[in-house]
Amino acid sequence: MTKGALAGRLFPFLSWFEDYGVVKLRADLMAGITVALVLIPQSMAYAQLAGLPPYYGLYASFLPPIVAALFGSSRQLATGPVAVVSLMSAASLEPLATKGGEAFIAYSVLLALSVGVFQLFLGVFRLGLVVNFLSHPVVIGFTNAAALIIATSQLANLLGVSVDNAEHHYETVINVVKAAIDYTHWPTLLFALSSFFIMFMLRKINPRLPNVLIAVVLTTLVSWLIGFEKIHKAPLTAIASEEISTKITDYNSVLDEVEAATKQLTVLSKELADLKKDNKHPEPINILEAVQKIERLNIFKDEQKKRARLLRGQLRAVKLTAGDDGKGGKSFVLSDNNQGPVWHINVGNKPLPKDKITFSSGGAVIGSIPKGLPTFAFPKIDLSMFLAIFPNAVIISILGFMEAISIAKAMAARTGQRLDPNRELVGQGLANIAGAMGQSYATSGSFSRSAVNLQAGAVTGMSSVFTSCIVVVALLLFTPLLYHLPQSVLASIIMMAVMGLISVKGIVHVWHAQKYDGAAAIITFIFTLAFAPHLDKGIMIGVAFSIGHYLYRSMKPSLNILSRHEDGTLRNSDMYGLNQCQHISAVSFDSTLFFANTSYLEDQILLQLSEKPQLRHVIICCDGINEIDASGEEILGMIVTRLRDRDIEITFVALKDQVMEVIKRTGLYNKIGEDRVFRTEAQAIQAVHAIAHENSTEKECPLIKVCYLK
Repeated sequence: MTKGALAGRLFPFLSWFEDYGVVKLRADLMAGITVALVLIPQSMAYAQLAGLPPYYGLYASFLPPIVAALFGSSRQLATGPVAVVSLMSAASLEPLATKGGEAFIAYSVLLALSVGVFQLFLGVFRLGLVVNFLSHPVVIGFTNAAALIIATSQLANLLGVSVDNAEHHYETVINVVKAAIDYTHWPTLLFALSSFFIMFMLRKINPRLPNVLIAVVLTTLVSWLIGFEKIHKAPLTAIASEEISTKITDYNSVLDEVEAATKQLTVLSKELADLKKDNKHPEPINILEAVQKIERLNIFKDEQKKRARLLRGQLRAVKLTAGDDGKGGKSFVLSDNNQGPVWHINVGNKPLPKDKITFSSGGAVIGSIPKGLPTFAFPKIDLSMFLAIFPNAVIISILGFMEAISIAKAMAARTGQRLDPNRELVGQGLANIAGAMGQSYATSGSFSRSAVNLQAGAVTGMSSVFTSCIVVVALLLFTPLLYHLPQSVLASIIMMAVMGLISVKGIVHVWHAQKYDGAAAIITFIFTLAFAPHLDKGIMIGVAFSIGHYLYRSMKPSLNILSRHEDGTLRNSDMYGLNQCQHISAVSFDSTLFFANTSYLEDQILLQLSEKPQLRHVIICCDGINEIDASGEEILGMIVTRLRDRDIEITFVALKDQVMEVIKRTGLYNKIGEDRVFRTEAQAIQAVHAIAHENSTEKECPLIKVCYLK
């Protein structure tokens, strides 16, 4: 390999600059700006979907687009935060940490690193074919379910209500609906509906307009002008209700107990691990005592969590009315719904500071966004946590790559560009690894932004470089302007984006193609919804069904008894209602002949003996047999022996070269006889027909003439 070829392989972006001039530079610059205008608001919305503060979406839009473009094979693929991967990331980590907390953020970055390492491994070792384990019907079923889950997960933000996530997603949705009946924040809903209307109308008027950005700018401006947020911080003593004050105190106490139990569990788990590693054969009683302590603590912790959840719900439901405390501040009393705006206590998953409790009568906004670039550092690797999240990282890696490569292929079909799936895996893997060093969560190729990139005229990956540069400018200069962006607007952006993922026609299409493919799509769809937020279970069930059905079909492949069709060919007699010859059975076997289906072939041949007492000859049409293993070779030999023991001859037709090599090496070819191996069905029938029909009462042979069943 020459130095130039090696450099091109290691640094594929060098090919961008062949004949690169001002015209291409201008096209890439305009495309990069256009994509950035969509990416900035969209990325913040997806970060919220991933359970992270919105500005982490901007972090995920900085390094990943550049690195994926530099080392991938597609010149128009736009990489960054995407809906499905964001949802999968949140679902994977939700059981391990509280959304938005420091631990959750750290685990999200570690998950991105895990995804990147796995994708890079697949790409370097050219194992991109592993994505074939996720069949098209399974992906369609999962994508439709994920789109519904994503959309309904934003209902709380859309309606301005707060509820805890239940064990199952549908339970969370029910809780949101119940909360909305009691309290829907109408200004919040109005902002969401307004942004829907703006995006929809602008898309209809001119698809090239940055409808998302325009909706964000307008709603943020209105939010700032009307003072949409309306928050007030006051000490606990500002609440003129002993009952509410007691509940707040109890709530803080319960959370403190949960935190203490968590720390104690960490210590005990380490002590137990040390006991098990002790080479001096630790006393069983010591291990038993440690296990019992851990179990008791877990039970206590779960009980306290349930109590905290109950108190949190009660505090969130409290309606207060604000008044003047006479000292320039506010005092709060229980509302009777007739004394002005209703105020609520902002209750999160952390203890409420008694000296500065946050009260709100407005809507939720993004709030403060750290100005500047993220801190660059290699993620801290906790081996036990890495192993815990790695199975989910594998699923996210494959799903993310399938989304990216399918987009890239669609664009390549229009541009004529040559794609290398393994090179794309390398690009996506390096993008996630580099992103993790800049506090990014897992990313992938985006359908919508890639389409925008292509339509805007992107020629090379330089468009993604320009996009990232604009994100950097936004992080350095414009983050304060986003403070008043309503959370419900981000929810509407997410809902608008996932509408394109819902495709009932796709499920109907695969059902028409093959019923079992349609069943795989429907099963994946149902179980993904049922097990949400544990999305991996839905995918696993879909994959298990697909593989199971494939194995079942391999064990019972297509085996047909042939008769003459009116077009002159031999066809499936049962399918076309054709009569069968009573002296010759022409059997077609359409599958690799291996250990799992040898018994099926033998059973079907023997069935012919019982159904046709006058059977004298069997012709096996082997043009559908692409490969044969030792079990297959053995069963063919047994069939030859058993038939000839009953004075029934057997002939083989259209043996492929690879099959012929096997039976010649084993001596089966000699056992069959050279005169019983033919190239075509016509040659075989011509050779055996007269002998098989000696003294026959059959008036017309269905292998020679078309004979329909009467």
